[in-house]
Amino acid sequence: MSLIILSPDSNDFPPDLYPDENGLIAVGGNLSTATLINAYQKGIFPWGGPDEPICWYQPDPRFVLFPQDLKVSHSMRNIINKNIFQFRFNTHFAQVIHQCRHTLRNGESGSWITDGVENAYISLHEKGIAVSGEAWHQKELVGGLYGVLMGKVFFGESMFSNKSNASKYAFIKMVQLLAGKGVALIDCQVYTQHLKSLGAQLIPGKTFKTLLHDLIL
Repeated sequence: MSLIILSPDSNDFPPDLYPDENGLIAVGGNLSTATLINAYQKGIFPWGGPDEPICWYQPDPRFVLFPQDLKVSHSMRNIINKNIFQFRFNTHFAQVIHQCRHTLRNGESGSWITDGVENAYISLHEKGIAVSGEAWHQKELVGGLYGVLMGKVFFGESMFSNKSNASKYAFIKMVQLLAGKGVALIDCQVYTQHLKSLGAQLIPGKTFKTLLHDLIL
């Protein structure tokens, strides 16, 4: 099936999209608030690079975490109990996404977070849709993550760490906080061993879409 090309002014996605083996369903379009809201409601998210058009993905199977399945290792429990870090929710969103963009991970030469992506999610944050979880150490932001919160679903986008275990701490505390707010599904998008160790699992794309229909209110 041919790849869908979205027009620059399109805010929606055609029905009956079929992802390729990598989950890619469409390219083009824009990163307006309306487009991003429509995308997340359908389980679609943008991903790409600085020299690429906007690429839209809908992986099948989908990697998710049900909050009740969160695994906290003994070592992480010790870190949490020792109060090495302090957790804050959504206090420095712009700083978190900026750090996610500029803190490189092993094997990476650059970030998919472009100026356009950074500005688009800051706009979502200003509308109360994108939020951050933050790990602080001695008044310094040392780790965190951001994503999109819609209904009872949190769509995780990216995380960073400038101190050992800071991003894992922020993720654990974020999941626990969101669970307390009634969030029932954390979308982790694609498989990583790191998130699997925290309890995430692969589920069929059809199951994921059904959950979105039930949980995005």
